[in-house]
Amino acid sequence: MSKFIQVSYTPSMDYAQAWEKQKEIVRGIDAGEQEEHLLLLQHPPTYTIGSQRHPEHLLWNEQELAERGITLFQIDRGGDITYHGPGQLVGYPILLLDAAKGIDPHRYLRTLEQVIIDYLAEQGIEAGRKEEYTGVWIGDLKIAAIGIKFNKCRHRKGFITSHGFAFNISSGIQNEGFSGIVPCGIEQYGVTSLEDITGRTFNVEQVAQEILPHFMRHFEYAQPDES
Repeated sequence: MSKFIQVSYTPSMDYAQAWEKQKEIVRGIDAGEQEEHLLLLQHPPTYTIGSQRHPEHLLWNEQELAERGITLFQIDRGGDITYHGPGQLVGYPILLLDAAKGIDPHRYLRTLEQVIIDYLAEQGIEAGRKEEYTGVWIGDLKIAAIGIKFNKCRHRKGFITSHGFAFNISSGIQNEGFSGIVPCGIEQYGVTSLEDITGRTFNVEQVAQEILPHFMRHFEYAQPDES
C-alpha cells in the first residue's frame, strides 16, 4: 500500500521560518500528530554553514553580506557552506525512516540524488554523481547540493529527515551568491544551473511540479493533495 505525504510550494520563505517549520514538523511526526511532508520553496539570499564548520569558506565579511542583503546561518545539517536564493528550487523532505525496515542514510542520499538525475534526464540532460561528493553533477559542475540531518525519534523507532536539496534553476545564479563562498568547500569544481546548461527558460514552480512525480515514485508515495 502506498504511503501519503503532504506537499507544499512557497514562492519565497525566510530561512529562519523554514528551519523552524521543519523542526515543528519533525516533532509532530515523532509524536504521531503530523504526516510526512515535502516542503518545496525558494529562499531570499542566504548562506548556511553546516556541521563541518569551515568559516574560511565564507569569502565575504559582515559588511559585504549586509550590502548584498545576504543572511548567514550556522545550522544542524551535515556538510559545508552553501547558498540559497531566488531562482533555486529548495526541497525539504521530512520523512520517517522506520527502524523496522532498516535505516540507510547512504541509500536515502542516493535516492534524493536520483530524483534530480531522473528529472534532468527528462529534460535531455545527462547528469550523475561524482565520487567522494554528494549532490548532482553535470561533468565537473554541480547543479544540485544536498545536506541532510537525521533526527533521532524520541517516541517512535527510527529517524526523521530534515533539510534536503538545493537545485539551481535560473541562469547566472552561480555568479551571484555562489561567488562569495567556496561552495560546499569544493575549490576545484564549479556550479551551474538548469538554464545555463540548456539555454532555455524555466519557472521554478513549474520545475517543482515536474520533479514531484520522480520524488513520489522513488520514495513510494501516493500522489498527494497539493496545498
